[in-house]
Amino acid sequence: MAGLYINQHVLNNLFYILVTVFAFSFIYDHSPAIQRKPLYNRALLSACLALASVLCMKFPIYIDPTCIHDFRQIPFLLGTLYGGSIVGAVLFVVSMLARTVLYGFQPLTAIVYIIMFVAAAAASPLFRRLPRSGKLFTAIWLTFLLAVLTTFVAIIIADFPVTKPYIVYFILMPPFVMMFAVYLMETLHEAQLARAELMKMEKMEIVSQLAASISHEIRNPLTVVKGFIQLLQTGPLPRETEERYIRIALEEVKRAEAIIHDYLTFAKPAPKETEPIDVAVELHKVLQMIAPMAHMHSVDLSSSLEHAVVTGNVQYFQQCFLNLFKNSIEAMPNGGTLRVAAENRETSVVITISDNGIGMTKEQVRRFGEPYFSTKEKGTGLGAMVAVKIIEQMGGTWKIESAVQKGTTMTITLPARRVRPPSTQQSAAG
Repeated sequence: MAGLYINQHVLNNLFYILVTVFAFSFIYDHSPAIQRKPLYNRALLSACLALASVLCMKFPIYIDPTCIHDFRQIPFLLGTLYGGSIVGAVLFVVSMLARTVLYGFQPLTAIVYIIMFVAAAAASPLFRRLPRSGKLFTAIWLTFLLAVLTTFVAIIIADFPVTKPYIVYFILMPPFVMMFAVYLMETLHEAQLARAELMKMEKMEIVSQLAASISHEIRNPLTVVKGFIQLLQTGPLPRETEERYIRIALEEVKRAEAIIHDYLTFAKPAPKETEPIDVAVELHKVLQMIAPMAHMHSVDLSSSLEHAVVTGNVQYFQQCFLNLFKNSIEAMPNGGTLRVAAENRETSVVITISDNGIGMTKEQVRRFGEPYFSTKEKGTGLGAMVAVKIIEQMGGTWKIESAVQKGTTMTITLPARRVRPPSTQQSAAG
């Protein structure tokens, strides 16, 4: 029997209410000005729910040939509860004007809506402070009690006939429609808050990642400086050797200063100058930088470097391979051999980095280069991330082959510069 009362007109009224609620949420979510100014917020809420009220009156629910009804009280109560007395007053005026234009003025209607306005406006401050469950409970019972109260007022004032369809459409059904509308309003509002919180967390994550990245990048040159200072402390060294160690240490301090400068200007990055890079020369320099660390880990360095020229930033190039060499050395806690090869293939330069360390699983290989993913207990994964990004910025590609407890080989392919340097072979050993 109840299904007979849920007809097309009821569904149309429900549709008007839900569409205007969605419209309010959509406009609010995409308009920072409305979010910042409560007056604009109330104006938007009034406009959307006033439209719903007018549409409900224009296309009403026909109870019988002498009586029609609609759900205009739902957007009226919804707006008053969420927007307060100001929004309620606007909706009251719009409803009365629309009622007069469409069907003529009816004093009883004005009295009924004045009662609803007073009750809803009084409940609004408490309603807005309630959690979602409290709002749903309040909306259901307030709508039901107001329907009963205004029905008694109508009976007393105008000897209003109360029929079974009237009880269904005006007393029983509106509380559930109101509950659904409030639930939708709360769900959309919570989604907006969750999205705002997510954006805030993403910003904090960027700050955290930037801080960790700075720490990681600074640690590399400091490790080199520490290694050469420790070598200077081992005992008397030839003057030439001491000067070379000091020179390399000072270069790494300058590198640390440059890294700090780059990150401080991160918000307004200047385009980095590119220049021809002799792969053999720069890789040899990086191997010299990493030699103290390799010595401390009992790792031998072996290289076979063909001269080839690529285009990029020298500092970034060195930083990239410093990170990769450091990762390979740390992957050999019990010692081993780090092999570095550079091969000139006319249109490309292939650089191979091999170690016989602990290796990686397929999942670890797949996630190589992701921030905050590392096979090391205290690693951040940012060194590999920076290296991969630099390779990609130079137009290169990379591939990893690895087996657990057998070692890892990383193959990097960079586009060669058109000018071909002389082909000579250079070797560097730790």
